[in-house]
Order: sequence, then C-alpha cells, then structure tokens
Amino acid sequence: MANLRSAYATVAEGVTAAARRRAGEGTRPPVPRPPPRMGRVRDLRGTAPGPAGTAAPEVRPDPGHRTLRLPEGARLVISGLPGSGKSTLIRRTVPDTLPGPTRPTGGAAGTSGAGAGSPGASAEVRRIDSQDTRERWERALPDALRWLPYAVYRPLVRIAHYLRLYAALASGAGVVVHDCGTQGWVRRWLAWDSRRRGRTLHLLLLDVPPEVALRGQSERGRGVSGYAFLRHRRAVRRLITEAESGVLPRGCASVVLLDRQSAARLDRIDLGQRSGAARLPAPR
Repeated sequence: MANLRSAYATVAEGVTAAARRRAGEGTRPPVPRPPPRMGRVRDLRGTAPGPAGTAAPEVRPDPGHRTLRLPEGARLVISGLPGSGKSTLIRRTVPDTLPGPTRPTGGAAGTSGAGAGSPGASAEVRRIDSQDTRERWERALPDALRWLPYAVYRPLVRIAHYLRLYAALASGAGVVVHDCGTQGWVRRWLAWDSRRRGRTLHLLLLDVPPEVALRGQSERGRGVSGYAFLRHRRAVRRLITEAESGVLPRGCASVVLLDRQSAARLDRIDLGQRSGAARLPAPR
C-alpha cells in the first residue's frame, strides 16, 4: 500500500509540474514584431517638408529639367486613385525604350555607360500599364470588342498585363508599373523579384483629392464603380498615411509623394542613374 501511495504521489507531482509549465508558457509575452521599416521618404506636395526623422533621398535637380533619377534597372511603382493621372504621368515622363545597343546613361553630362556585355550596361526601360494593354486589345479587335462591356474581357486583359510585367522583369530592364493601390500582392511580387535580381524597388504616390480623381475619370470617359473607388481610396490613403509617418512598404527603398501640381512640374523619370542614391527634383 505504501508503494502505491508513493507511486501515486510521484505521478501527481509530474502532472502538476507539467500543468505549471504549460500555464507558464501561456502567460509568456508574445514575441515582439520588428518595428516598421523607416526609410527614404520625399514629400514634394506643395512646399511640405519630409517627415521628421526620415532620411530623404538626395535632391539634385537637373539644369533645365525636373527629373526623378533612380538607379539603373530599378523598379518604380506609380500608385494613386483611378483618374489621378497615373497613366498620363507615365506616358509623359517615361520613354518606353526598345532593346538596342548600349547607350550613355546616368551620371553627369559627357559620361558614358558601362561597356557592352557588362552587367547593367543597358538603360532600357519598360513601362507597364494595364490601360496600354486594354487599348492594344481594342485596336487589335475593334469589331469584336466594340459592343462588349469591359467587365466581360477584363480578366483576359489582366492576364495579358501581368504576362507583360513578368516579361519586363525578366528582361533586366528598368520597369515603371502602373498600380491602383489595391493590389498589394503585385507590390509584394515586385519586392520579391527585386531582391532576387539585385534591383531596387521605389514607390511614387499621387495624392489627389477624390473629387479631382472622379473628374479625371469623367474626362477620360472611363470610370470605376462606387464600391471599387471606395476600396481604392482606402488602399491609397493607407499608403500615403504610412509614407507621411516615414514607414515604407515592405521591400521599397524609397517613397516619393506628389500632388497634381508637383506631378505637372516633373518632366522626366530616368532609370539610368548608376549610383545607388535616388536623385529627386527639389520642391518649389
């Protein structure tokens, strides 16, 4: 009987100790998440200064031009509300170059690029805009698509758009991407691909009032539903709020904030800068 009591006491003590360990584990504080990534933010809206405590990209306006210069082969995402002027800005400031021989890029006037065959010798740029893809389809199939609502063939346009983006990333060229703000997975894909290929990812945010964006949709004759526009507003506002706090989206090396006026003063986006630092136009 004494042996049974001793065995029972030993088992009971083991169960109690295990329960205590489990209870202790349950009360442990959660592992703290890493702090949000603070980085290079440049606010060029009006005369607003950059967020306090952030390291803004170096500002060197080109003589006679207001140019946003980024490292050669960089990826730039231009995001904003539908109708805010993203496609207009891309078409006005980004020449869509074709594959060709090495040409002088970046640096000061009179300097030339790396020799042919060396890594990063090309300064080609691809601009990827779903609106361009849609217009290509409409030009190629005018009779078939004339009477169809865009919602019917939009999935096919999207597939073609992302295939073009994949090909542009694989080409090694610099890439400028139109982004509506709601497709976070696209930015994550770009961040992953940039890390894998040793490139830098940058974000340009157009901060335009909703009423101005709606007017822009009306002027171009294409709009989005009220529900879709609300989703866009929430997504873009979140990106802008984080940038104003100096917080960069995951994988981004820098963020530039523009309004309609500062965007209109931007003459060119150049993805041919050979140094690692971005060169941005000075605010006026």
